[in-house]
Amino acid sequence: MKEKIKKYLNYFLIGIFAVIPLAIVIKIVFFTKDLLADMVRFVYSYADNTVYTIIFLTLSCVVLISIGHKLAIEGRVWFLALIDAIIERIPFLNTIYRVLKKVISMFSSQDKAVAKEVVYVEYPKDGVWVPAYVTNRHNDKYVLFIPTSPNPTSGFTVIVDKSKVIKSNMDIEEASSFIVSIGVDYDKVSESDLLP
Repeated sequence: MKEKIKKYLNYFLIGIFAVIPLAIVIKIVFFTKDLLADMVRFVYSYADNTVYTIIFLTLSCVVLISIGHKLAIEGRVWFLALIDAIIERIPFLNTIYRVLKKVISMFSSQDKAVAKEVVYVEYPKDGVWVPAYVTNRHNDKYVLFIPTSPNPTSGFTVIVDKSKVIKSNMDIEEASSFIVSIGVDYDKVSESDLLP
């Protein structure tokens, strides 16, 4: 009887792990739908007219597309630069805003100034290698963000000597996929052979 219960529990857990990715994607879709619905309701509550709401949302999309296009080509939009300058003068808020912009730009493919490099580093002890994002460099020191599985947005920030890291051929997306999948999605197996 114990063996049957164990077997069914095992099947149950396998089923849960098989459905988790689908559940997360569905949750993201519903979150996005709710966010858009809230925005439409918010706009509609002011205009109280479907035509005005559609015009406003269409213009919002056009403005966001033009901002993205201008940023991709020129790297800067004048009114965003003006907003940056204003926020930079507000204590405490400027720190949060600046850090958020840097983190977002690290993962954005548009910002060439930020290093989008993935390296391996021994952490938390010698002989244990983990992928890390290079977030900054100072002379021979690397500032690394070491993400934790399965949530790559949490982790540790460390400073290590250049000699302590081994460069990886993974890009940010591949490293994030490796971390989220808790190592299941790792197509750079040849790199692991190069680790001491």
